[in-house]
Amino acid sequence: QVQLVESGGGLVQAGGSLRLSCAASGRTISTDSVGWFRQAPGKEREFVAVIGWSGDITYDADSVKGRFTISRDNAKNTMYLQMNSLKPEDTAVYFCAADRRNRGSRSRFGYDYWGQGTQVTVSS
Repeated sequence: QVQLVESGGGLVQAGGSLRLSCAASGRTISTDSVGWFRQAPGKEREFVAVIGWSGDITYDADSVKGRFTISRDNAKNTMYLQMNSLKPEDTAVYFCAADRRNRGSRSRFGYDYWGQGTQVTVSS
């Protein structure tokens, strides 16, 4: 079993930056795909980015590519989401997730483990 804990959320002005962390425990996630999703009030949980065990990365191009960077540190069993040039529309609860089958899915149904989420609020 894997437990995921996000941290690093908060309130930031538009144009600012935040770095989210997702720490895993229970077992190593070095061979898992790990992804970030977000959910704004009244909306579906949506894909942000995923990184596979070998470092291959997919972003949701329309909303975050060029502003967000996903990375992982397998030695620390942790992954990150660096968010720059934040916009009010980035306001959401951000969740990390792990897929033990390393499928690199964009779908929230492609993950086995989820964190509890961290709130990101971007003011205009």
